[in-house]
Amino acid sequence: MRTGWLPNFFAAAAPSCCAVCGAWPAQPVCAACTARFAAPQPRCTRCALPVPAGLATCGACLRNPPPLDACFAAVPYAYPWSGLVARFKFQGEPGWADSLAALLRAVDGVAAACRSADLVLPMPLDDTRLAERGFNQSLELARRLAPERTEARLLLRLRATAPQVTLAHAERHANVRGAFGVEPLRFSDIRGKRVLLVDDVMTSGASLHAAAAALRAAGADQVSAAVFARTDEPG
Repeated sequence: MRTGWLPNFFAAAAPSCCAVCGAWPAQPVCAACTARFAAPQPRCTRCALPVPAGLATCGACLRNPPPLDACFAAVPYAYPWSGLVARFKFQGEPGWADSLAALLRAVDGVAAACRSADLVLPMPLDDTRLAERGFNQSLELARRLAPERTEARLLLRLRATAPQVTLAHAERHANVRGAFGVEPLRFSDIRGKRVLLVDDVMTSGASLHAAAAALRAAGADQVSAAVFARTDEPG
């Protein structure tokens, strides 16, 4: 993880009151709160769960490798980030994408993954949720991570599903099985390519794994993921 970025992390944003501590003037999240709540921590390279320092891959991923070649996460899905993500996608504040994507891009390996990916694909929403929110939060993040490689309509949501948060772990994988697919006329755009999936939050990983399975079925050579927040316990 590179150092020296925290004090000026949100320097590009307009001065405001820190959304966490209320300090004024500050960026959307001040340097002190960023340093306190977004401190780098070792995470498994395959599932992004926390691991002891010096360990690259957790035991669960060694025993049962997931369909993601790599997975990156910026912060734990906990205070204050869980509340800021809720503001971002549920309260009509897409402007948070700038700050959240900047924090994600600063994670060791994410910038390189964006550069090496042939395609950067946001996790798609079903039509009802997209209409309710007015935007796809994953698309907003992807466009800020790698605008020149982002494709908004290549990975499709084939059917609406129950919210994952309402389901038990075993139910989540069944809930999203077959929920994603590649645009039928664009399979050739996927074949042999390196794909980076982008999402705002990862809990069990069921949705990302289902999307990765659809991309691999279409011929993707590699599929990785970058998420802003990750639950620190297996979902």
